[in-house]
Amino acid sequence: MSVTTEKLALFIDGANLYATAKSLGFDIDYKRLLREFQSRGYLMRAFYYTAVIEDQEYSSIRPLIDWLDYNGYTVVTKATKEFVDQTGRRKVKGNMDIELAVDAMEVAGHIDHMVLFSGDGDFRSLVEAVQRRGVRVTVASTISTQPPMVADELRRQADAFVDIVDLQQKIGRDPTERAPRDGREPREPREGREQRHTPQFLQRSAVVPQRAGTDEDFDEE
Repeated sequence: MSVTTEKLALFIDGANLYATAKSLGFDIDYKRLLREFQSRGYLMRAFYYTAVIEDQEYSSIRPLIDWLDYNGYTVVTKATKEFVDQTGRRKVKGNMDIELAVDAMEVAGHIDHMVLFSGDGDFRSLVEAVQRRGVRVTVASTISTQPPMVADELRRQADAFVDIVDLQQKIGRDPTERAPRDGREPREPREGREQRHTPQFLQRSAVVPQRAGTDEDFDEE
């Protein structure tokens, strides 16, 4: 199959990709990331998953998820849950594994290639299930850190593995550039963009809840 006609979908575990890029010492330029995979085939959808903390005045991630939602990504969020651990410390828990898995299984019948940006070993069973539907799966994470950011079982299950350090020149943000203060760039109305670029079966509205920054521990497990 020609790479240029291959139908692709990206599934980005936001917290995991952020931690991976941070461990490698660079920031992701999400516009460049989108363009890179648009050049590799017909990109049907790019999903970005993150848990959000509500009911606070300021959110450090809100400009990012707002920009992503307006510029070619489908942002999937849910509110975090708070709990107190055995030491009495307040923690925040947020896990998007189920949401990502459900979307991946729904889309699997319409794509040729799934690219999963995560090193979480919990996704091994999902990768296997998607492969049984005839979809090739690439996992993007890194083994360049100590310890590696990708679980060995996930890397073994994938059809291909891409080390994000090897993508840095293509998807990394130029450190001399500064993002707009509100995180946005000029864009066309979302409705027009969706009608032209999104297949009808995938069209759906994405509501972006507000997220607030926090100083408490954040636990994804």
